Amino acid sequence: MNVRRSAAALAASAVLCVGAAPAALADTAPPASPSAPPVIPSGLYGKSDPTYDGVWRQSFALLAQHTVGVEPAREAVTWLLAQQCDNGGFASFRPNAAVACDANTTYDTNATAAAVQALKALGGQDAAVKTSVNWLKSVQNEDGGWSYVPGPSSPSDANSTAVVISALSVAGEKPAEVKSKAGKSAYEGLLPFQLGCTAEPATDRGAFAYQPADGKLLANADATAAAALAGLGKGAAVVPSAENTPAAPLACPAANAADPVAAAQGAAGYLAEALKKDGHLTAVTPGADQPTPDTGNTVDAVLALAAAGHKESAAGALKWLETNSAEWAKGSPAALGALVLATHATGTDPKSFGGTDLVAALNATGPAPQGADTEATKVDGEKEKPSGGQNIWWIVGSCAAAGVGIGILLSGRRKKNHS
Repeated sequence: MNVRRSAAALAASAVLCVGAAPAALADTAPPASPSAPPVIPSGLYGKSDPTYDGVWRQSFALLAQHTVGVEPAREAVTWLLAQQCDNGGFASFRPNAAVACDANTTYDTNATAAAVQALKALGGQDAAVKTSVNWLKSVQNEDGGWSYVPGPSSPSDANSTAVVISALSVAGEKPAEVKSKAGKSAYEGLLPFQLGCTAEPATDRGAFAYQPADGKLLANADATAAAALAGLGKGAAVVPSAENTPAAPLACPAANAADPVAAAQGAAGYLAEALKKDGHLTAVTPGADQPTPDTGNTVDAVLALAAAGHKESAAGALKWLETNSAEWAKGSPAALGALVLATHATGTDPKSFGGTDLVAALNATGPAPQGADTEATKVDGEKEKPSGGQNIWWIVGSCAAAGVGIGILLSGRRKKNHS
């Protein structure tokens, strides 16, 4: 959920870099002035540029609030509903929802899937949910999967396929019966991304890849966490379970390679093993020589393990997040929402997590929930923050890394930037 949106931003920055290259090489060309970020709508959570994650972060904020018994602001729900196109699809963000979607609209399957989960949870939005579900079905690829941006030239990826499957499950659909025009089911589109019993190293068995790289599947924690939820037929709002068993490696030889639940448990086994070393997952970002802690994927791994009934295997990572997630999540509705969902799934109190009231911090990123005291929902400094113009400079800076980074990030992305 976090690098996925960053990947989209990096891809866009690469396009910007390519377009700007001739001017940049001309000695006489004046430096380009960074454009102003979009105005943040009053109903939207978060102060950073919503271009790549507006619908995603709004959906996670609303879903997390509802999950812990907070009634979201009406204007926040209205904003999300207004982002839906007439055909049911959502773009990542539409700055002017009064302008109808058309052939130039860039649809986002991940944003649509997140919105489905939020709107279904909130209730009273059955028509909107049904329209979005029908749209998701209409853009299913022939192999049974989904791509981030639908289209004939966009191959399926495990992240998008898993997120859509979770949304379909939440909406009451049976993914095994959701089939493409070629007759491939949603699970048939997802399970081929799993590294099976012949994968090397053996520690990667059970993991999912984002997409094949040069014909080879490479373990990807984001895809694995998302696939675990999808295989279990669950969304991000995981109901705490009394079940608590250690996660186990992928069963080999597989009794039924087409069983999504068995695949999900194998994915959970991979995540549990990956967390053992440091209590968190790591990632190598473009321009870095060494892997650094991957907080977002660690949150998702905790959520996936809890969903699979393995809270014991998630305990160490949850403890690490208590100490190390505050700065990462500060002011970010998607990050705070994900932490709220992860703590809720593990039976942990989100109002007392590492000295932070995650619920109050989440509420403070947007319009006050219904019945809330506006002053009581404030977190020190949150209401005085600038609107996030730094995102433009991030894009400018990423141009230097785009050439080498885009392939890495798009093949190992963690989709929605928690910001």
